[in-house]
Amino acid sequence: MKPGKARAEAARKSNPDILAVVPIAPPSPAVSYSSALRTKLPAYWKLVRLDKPIGILLLLWPTLWALWLASDGLPDWRLLLIFTLGTALMRSAGCALNDYADRDFDRHVKRTAERPLTSGKIRGWEALVIAAVLSALAFLLILPLNLLTKQLSLAALAIAGSYPYFKRFFAIPQAYLGIAFGFGIPMAYAAVQGQVPPAAWLLLLANVAWAIAYDTEYAMVDRDDDLRIGIKTSAITFGRMDVTAVMVSYAIALGMILAIGWQLGLRWWFAAGMAVAAGFAVQHYTLIRERDRMGCFAAFRGNNYLGAAVFAGIALDYAFA
Repeated sequence: MKPGKARAEAARKSNPDILAVVPIAPPSPAVSYSSALRTKLPAYWKLVRLDKPIGILLLLWPTLWALWLASDGLPDWRLLLIFTLGTALMRSAGCALNDYADRDFDRHVKRTAERPLTSGKIRGWEALVIAAVLSALAFLLILPLNLLTKQLSLAALAIAGSYPYFKRFFAIPQAYLGIAFGFGIPMAYAAVQGQVPPAAWLLLLANVAWAIAYDTEYAMVDRDDDLRIGIKTSAITFGRMDVTAVMVSYAIALGMILAIGWQLGLRWWFAAGMAVAAGFAVQHYTLIRERDRMGCFAAFRGNNYLGAAVFAGIALDYAFA
């Protein structure tokens, strides 16, 4: 008889009113790990912003513009799948890296104080592991593509990884964000055509202007907190000219996209989509002109529809031309 059971049996015989106590084995490590993972999954989900897909969409629309323009409206379905999944993976990886870089700042901002990393629900090393795994999965997706696309993907990773630190010293980090969010444009052209023509770089510049517009709206929400902790944003740099800067950025972005599409032979369906996009930009002016926090945030979120309108114009023009 095992020692534990022998002691229990002796105690029972000496005092019949006492029930024998049988030692309970601790849970196995596999069970404990599985339970801990289930507990942390909601925090991981929020870390990579899958509960807020607006960021993925703001990356996806420019990538889709480029895929359609580069392929004359007939992109290969495999490329469409690769770039859609890759966009989601890289956006999620970027969020994990951003939260790791900003973990000491986010606790001082109302909107970000409860993020999983800042609130202590997960640790810094977990965020880095998640970012690395997602980035590796994104790279695996493009392995069937040409060398130029792979080389551009490495540049995209470097830009995405360095973006969070630009807020420490760059007066308009939103411009750098526009490059990070728009790097799917040259990659899409490279995947389709094996080169990156001037139109692709011009489209990337248009995306930079668009990002300055929508992310300035986003930064206007946090301006007071950012001033207090010393983070640089376009909303702070532009000051009282912030609303004007947003509208000028919209005008530059939409004007450049219109010129690029027209040069490539797109016409009236495309022009109609651009007109709808311009209408959304005007609506955003009505939301941000008073600099109300909720209005600015609503304008930021509305950029999903602006990007969708541009894409609809491109796709419809190719479909019905």
